[in-house]
Amino acid sequence: MFDTLSDRLAATFKNLRGKGRLSEADIDATAREIRIALLEADVALPVVRAFIKQIKERALGSEVSQALNPAQQVIKIVNEELIGILGGETRRLRFAKTAPTVIMLAGLQGAGKTTLAGKLGLWLKGQGHSPLLVAADLQRPNAVNQLAVVAERAGVAVFAPQPGNGVGDPVQVAKESIEYAKSKVHDIVIVDTAGRLGIDQEMMQQAADIRDAVSPDEVLFVVDAMIGQDAVNTAEAFRDGVGFDGVVLSKLDGDARGGAALSIAHVTGKQIMFASNGEKLDDFDAFHPDRMASRILGMGDVLSLIEKAEQTFSQEEAAKMASKLASSQGKDFTLDDFLAQMEQVRKMGSISKLLGMLPGMGQIKDQINNIDERDVDRTAAIIKSMTPAERQEPTIINGSRRARIAKGSGVDVSAVKGLVERFFEARKMMSRMAQGGGMPGMPGIPGMGGGPGRQKKQQKQAKGKRKSGNPMKRKAEEQAAAARREQAAQGGAFGLPAGGGAGQDFELPDEFKKFMG
Repeated sequence: MFDTLSDRLAATFKNLRGKGRLSEADIDATAREIRIALLEADVALPVVRAFIKQIKERALGSEVSQALNPAQQVIKIVNEELIGILGGETRRLRFAKTAPTVIMLAGLQGAGKTTLAGKLGLWLKGQGHSPLLVAADLQRPNAVNQLAVVAERAGVAVFAPQPGNGVGDPVQVAKESIEYAKSKVHDIVIVDTAGRLGIDQEMMQQAADIRDAVSPDEVLFVVDAMIGQDAVNTAEAFRDGVGFDGVVLSKLDGDARGGAALSIAHVTGKQIMFASNGEKLDDFDAFHPDRMASRILGMGDVLSLIEKAEQTFSQEEAAKMASKLASSQGKDFTLDDFLAQMEQVRKMGSISKLLGMLPGMGQIKDQINNIDERDVDRTAAIIKSMTPAERQEPTIINGSRRARIAKGSGVDVSAVKGLVERFFEARKMMSRMAQGGGMPGMPGIPGMGGGPGRQKKQQKQAKGKRKSGNPMKRKAEEQAAAARREQAAQGGAFGLPAGGGAGQDFELPDEFKKFMG
């Protein structure tokens, strides 16, 4: 969603690099480019004005003029101000002192509240809670059925006593859900309410009645991040009509301009708490302003990547794989292990999304977006078409075996051959890294390792100066060496005294002796 904004900001900062000092004209030009980038991203005009004013005031101050690298200082200022308009610190859920904690979801029609209720339920379940989803949207056709299906997929409980489709009292359902949650020992109640329009006074009143009936600990306003400026207007209308405590952004993975995300926290004064960035139930997480600012500026989001890895990989399995790679040149690491690791990475989500979290990946954004996710499935199909013996020892895979594997996995024979060759290369490289040798083929860089053959060759060349095979030339070299030794014995070499005094016990280092012949 922020690709266009990221590209514009990257181009703006590129013009600053290499300048030892920044003039007022440079800062004005940079501020102008940032203003254009934000307006093109559909950020609200009052937010843009406040943002640019802050950047110019700080950029013209001493923190930039006295900085060793003014360009980096300007980027730092933009990063800090972006974090500020995105809400500052991460806002956490407030839990009730006595269970259950009641969370009420509200928002516009089509914002994705029902699906988001399932995502929030799954997320809270992963945090160790026991959530209950409440079907209080009795207006939209099949809204109750949809919530029941989403709850089943998420593996959480649902309370739906009314059929919906215009039948039933949503306020009464919300009231009854609290007692039901207490009886079934659910510590969190998530109330899904009907969608409404900002100008629909009847539906706005219904939301206020539900709020008064259940006294929610958190009222979350669900905003479709793709609707642009209108998201800010409706958020203000809902804040004035019903009130809310936090914002949840849905459809953050869309290709629309993401100005709503950059505007809504600043305009409404309520922070963004969660973000949904995909269609799957696990494409949902807490919103971190600092990490989002880093992504927008092309700095990646390594912390989120680490958190995903910690949730997916077990330390015990990682240690087991590391020991396999470190032992006997990695030969204990088999294709079964390779397949298991690949499936673990796949559980973390889309490969392109994971790569996009790494710093500097914005420069190869097109290549990342063109990654075919099905390549992982094809690789898994090839490995699963092998026999257990072939997975344990891929060296036994000959021509006839390759043909059988290719037929079983629906690929060409060349694909099977290529996979086996890449596996051997990858195993060799990972084994070297696991043994502390660093990257292969990099002998001159500390910590990067190097092949033993290259080191032996260097040691062999450093043994000493070779003697010429020509007898006359060799004799001349020996005479010259004898003359140098005599001169060194008599004194004067390197300006040292000939004998006695402080220089009497002086000896040249062995390296210099070899060099001198």
